[in-house]
Amino acid sequence: MVLPYPARKDLYRQAIRASLLGIGVNLVLGVAKLLGGVVGGSFALISDAVNSLGDVVTSVVVLFALYFAQRPPDKEHPYGHTRAEAIAATNVAVLVILSALGIGYEAIRRIGLSQDSPPLWTLWIAGGSALVKEWLYRYKVRVARRTGSAALVANAWDHRSDALCSLAVLFGLLAIRLGGDRFLWADEAAALIVVAAIVWTGLNLFRNSASELMDVQADEQLVAAVRTAAEGVAGVAGVETLWLRKSGLEYFADIHIEVTPEMTVAAGHHIGHMVKDRLLDQFPMLRDVLVHLEPHGHEHHH
Repeated sequence: MVLPYPARKDLYRQAIRASLLGIGVNLVLGVAKLLGGVVGGSFALISDAVNSLGDVVTSVVVLFALYFAQRPPDKEHPYGHTRAEAIAATNVAVLVILSALGIGYEAIRRIGLSQDSPPLWTLWIAGGSALVKEWLYRYKVRVARRTGSAALVANAWDHRSDALCSLAVLFGLLAIRLGGDRFLWADEAAALIVVAAIVWTGLNLFRNSASELMDVQADEQLVAAVRTAAEGVAGVAGVETLWLRKSGLEYFADIHIEVTPEMTVAAGHHIGHMVKDRLLDQFPMLRDVLVHLEPHGHEHHH
């Protein structure tokens, strides 16, 4: 059984802390925008509130998945439970897309209906939401760079799209305030922009999480860094094959190293363990490394 390293536990702690902050901020923003949209008569603000409250649900599911993913391997799950995050993300993505389409239908239905011009304070809610969401985006990007978490990167960009949504709502409300009844349609137009942004985010989330479930190869920079570290171990003549598959916040590595053909089994076994130990120590996002030995200079047939 591969036990979690302290550095790997720290990755989860940072990701969980960032998710908890996102839940709190989105909950406050969602309630504020919902009340502002209902009282102020702005459907765009209501749709943006649904977006923020949907982010709360998404973050709660991801938070639960982060906790579940840390469970150690067992008899039924010898590779651990790290895939829980991707499974949760695919289901959440579908719910996000369906909710956005429902908002879009309602926005189209409301086009042309008579409504009052929203009060000035609704602009402050939309503008404040844009600023807070942009700050949350920058914070989570910093955490994602420290942890190497692709999930947090995606979540950060979700906040950036939310900030753009709030800006769209702000411009829509501003158009109504300045243009009067001639621009009442701007509220629904802003809502449809929000819907388009939510659907786009949901599709990207689904694509990325589904790709992870298909054991996609890690990005080239990480693969190159792992290869260089393995080749730096004494006794390694080269790296023939290197596969890195993502599973939640972590990765599993399968690596074929080339060693001198005349080397004893014991010596080759020792080098293999040196490679594994170095990779696990240098890359805390690696949960496990499977090392296979190949004779250097021989033609390999797979």
